[in-house]
This record gives sequence, structure tokens and C-alpha cells, in this order.
Amino acid sequence: MSVADTLTGRRVAFLVAPEGTEQVELTEPWKAVENAGGRPELISTKSGDVQAFNHLDKGDTFSVDKTVAEASVDDYDGLVLPGGVANPDLLRTDADAVSFVREFFTRQKPVAVICHGPWTLIEADVVRGRRLTSWPSLRTDLRNAGAEWVDEEVVVDNGLVSSRKPDDLPAFCSKLVEEIAEGKHSKQTASA
Repeated sequence: MSVADTLTGRRVAFLVAPEGTEQVELTEPWKAVENAGGRPELISTKSGDVQAFNHLDKGDTFSVDKTVAEASVDDYDGLVLPGGVANPDLLRTDADAVSFVREFFTRQKPVAVICHGPWTLIEADVVRGRRLTSWPSLRTDLRNAGAEWVDEEVVVDNGLVSSRKPDDLPAFCSKLVEEIAEGKHSKQTASA
């Protein structure tokens, strides 16, 4: 099977807040899913468009496919949580978003998270006993939530893929495609 066919027939949810997503952490994984034959869908807490950012400067806007309240985990084979500081901070205050994230773990489906994205995982209470990485400023938050934080380009822990920053995107994208292609991970439920 070629890389182009790896995710054929698979749908991948990209969950972002209405603003504050680091644009490259949305667009590069999105392209990776498409290039592997998968179908990415943009999910947010509100309908319409989301405003992405290039660090602190406004970037492009992207059209939302579904709100998180309308979306069902049953319809997706994996979840990607891009970073940006404001994005996960907004998501972790939305009950539907937090439940949506937690349900991916309960259903043993792969989840990929980068940069500040793990804040939403902490709120969903799914990092206890897990090994992952993030933007360095989340290290203490993750440890306090029961995770083992490491400073590595990409970390894979039973279906949970994590990376630190945009420079890690090539490794992150490769591993998220691989984990979604593998399907369910029985140990994913342990932390949910």
C-alpha cells in the first residue's frame, strides 16, 4: 500500500476553537491526511469560519464543516488537535469539546496533539499515566495531571501522538497518519 492509500476511506476530525489556532499546525496535518487518502473535517465550537494565526498575527480563515455539538465520534477514525495558545484554552472551557475529545479515548481511537493542544487533553482527564510531549510551558501542567512529560520531537503512546512545535511537524504528520491507519488502540481507554 502506498502512502497515498494509507488512509483511504478514513475520516479525521480536526477540532479547533473559533480563533487562536496556529495555522501551520492545522494546515500541515490536514495536507498529510489528504495526501494519505483520508478525509479531514474541520470541527469547531461554532459554525461559520475559524480564524487561524501565525504565532500572534492573524492568518487565514477556514470554513467549519460541523460544530462539535453536531459531530459524532462514531463518524471519525481519528482526531487531530492543533495548537496555538488561545485555541486549546478556549476548547477546554467548552463542555461539548471536552466530551468529544474524551470520547475518542473511550472509543480507543487515535488522537494527535501538538504544541499547546494538550491543555484540552488535561481538561478531558485523559493524560494520567500517559507519556507525551508538548510546548515546554505545559510540562508542569501535564505532570500535575499525571502524565510523563518528555522533550522529544514526536512521542507515540498507544494511539496518542504528540509533538512540541511547528518544527516537529514532519515527524508529527508522519506518525499521526501511521497511528490513524493502524486503527483502534486498546490501551487508549486506560487513561479515559
